[in-house]
Amino acid sequence: MQFPEPLIPGRLLRRYKRFLSDILLDGGEEVVAHCANPGSMLGLAQEGARVWLSPASNPLRKLRYSWELVEAGGALVGINTGRANALVGEALEAGRIPELAGYDIRRREVRYGTSSRVDFLLERAAAPPCYLEVKSVTLRRGGTTAEFPDAVTARGARHLAELAAAARQGSRAVLFYLVQRGDCDRVAAAADIDPAYAAALVKARGDGVEILSYGCNLSPAGIALDARLPVAP
Repeated sequence: MQFPEPLIPGRLLRRYKRFLSDILLDGGEEVVAHCANPGSMLGLAQEGARVWLSPASNPLRKLRYSWELVEAGGALVGINTGRANALVGEALEAGRIPELAGYDIRRREVRYGTSSRVDFLLERAAAPPCYLEVKSVTLRRGGTTAEFPDAVTARGARHLAELAAAARQGSRAVLFYLVQRGDCDRVAAAADIDPAYAAALVKARGDGVEILSYGCNLSPAGIALDARLPVAP
């Protein structure tokens, strides 16, 4: 996935109200940028951090910039969670995820379960449908392990329960962790941050939910899917 326009570098002044950030651009202008990340962004929102913004394509949009990348621990991290589905969708179209190859129909945001929308519904003839849920992973707290979640997520636990129900009913159900940083070689649940989510992940696996994870290569020019990463049991 290439950014349609060159990213604009700056320094983070502060992140606040979850979806807003004050940025000092390299040219000296201070701007307010949209922060498309509902998580805590643990370790990623330090004052003075090097960041990159994308300019808005719509001139009528209230905020002219979106925060895309941050440098943390010597690595670039993609903090825009909205990019995760686009990256996975692009990789599915190009056949770059072998575990999910061979599906003829790919639909997005399909209602399923009791109160959820699945990120992708994959279908092909003479095979059960595949429910695919994508999670953007940005947390690293030392070593080379990426962790999810970075804050308590009742929504994430609900998604696991919905996937588990689909698997029990005979469908294929896949949870896909997209690690939007290039300095990790495995993924694990952050059980100390959200014990309920970690327990739900164990249960979902037991019910037949498949867990996949891939890393990313990131640069101010774009983000590309990298190699598959192991997920800790």
